[in-house]
Amino acid sequence: MMHQLPAETAAWTSDEVQVRREAVVLERSARDASGAADWTLEWPTLVLALVIYGGWTLATLFHNAFSPFLLAAIGGWLLAWHNSLQHEIIHGHPTSSKRLNTLLALPPLSLWLPFEAYRQSHLAHHETERLTDPEHDPESRYPLQGPGAGRSLARAAALVQSTLLGRMILGPAFEVIGFLNKEATRLARRDPARLRLWTVHTAMAGAVLAWLGVVCHLSLTQYLMCFVYPGCALSLVRSFAEHRADPDPAHRVAVVENAPALGLLFLNNNLHAAHHERPGLPWHRLPQFYARERERILAANGGLVYSGYGEVFARYLWRSHHVGPAPSGSSRGQA
Repeated sequence: MMHQLPAETAAWTSDEVQVRREAVVLERSARDASGAADWTLEWPTLVLALVIYGGWTLATLFHNAFSPFLLAAIGGWLLAWHNSLQHEIIHGHPTSSKRLNTLLALPPLSLWLPFEAYRQSHLAHHETERLTDPEHDPESRYPLQGPGAGRSLARAAALVQSTLLGRMILGPAFEVIGFLNKEATRLARRDPARLRLWTVHTAMAGAVLAWLGVVCHLSLTQYLMCFVYPGCALSLVRSFAEHRADPDPAHRVAVVENAPALGLLFLNNNLHAAHHERPGLPWHRLPQFYARERERILAANGGLVYSGYGEVFARYLWRSHHVGPAPSGSSRGQA
């Protein structure tokens, strides 16, 4: 069920509201993941992190051993996997220490996305009562309505990305440009918290760039084309069909079944309705929970289920998945 914030939040700053929302989600996450244990360490997630960072280190160090296409396949997989790992860490894994978890997620392999910005946006997504509504859900794929050149451009960009092909080919560019434009506006207001966030991120991104250029002799252009862009494109495949606007807020969270390879890449986040119901459940336990509760979960989300990503591609490679404004609603039915 939805966790309501207390009435006194009207007097809080936006940062205070965000901190409280984060505390609510992580409190629920800890309860879902580990019960009453004071300290937890999830070995599957820790091993996965070692595989991702080790694979990225080897792929960048020995990039000349691969053809550009093979390097893009390897690099794209690793960057998308890293994004999935960061998502898992946002929800309180693999340890019960937020500080340790943050350190594990902090290296910005994508270069453009600060982990803390992702954390804040994603927790707000989980706490909103109006999923898919762009005025309330920071991860909505639906454009804001109304007049203005900026909103008209946003609607045009959303239309281009409403097909899966457009999402994969052009989506990464729109994603990065749109995010950086919003962050530039926030930084122009001289928000101290945002300035600190970007100071840390810039230092970490500088370390990644030093590794690529000084140690690996891998050009920034090649890294962007063979790691960052395909990695973002793969991650956008996951989020493409996760949510769909519906007059009934409970019917806005989808499930993609039968996804052994991409399910591993997305750390079972393809079982998205189950994840929204139990956001603190670790990725390696989510399939069991879904299998046990499948009938109830699909009844609750109105049967919004796909039989694998093959069905998603077949339906929406050329056809729009989401068009028009998203309906608003006061309750989403799931947390």
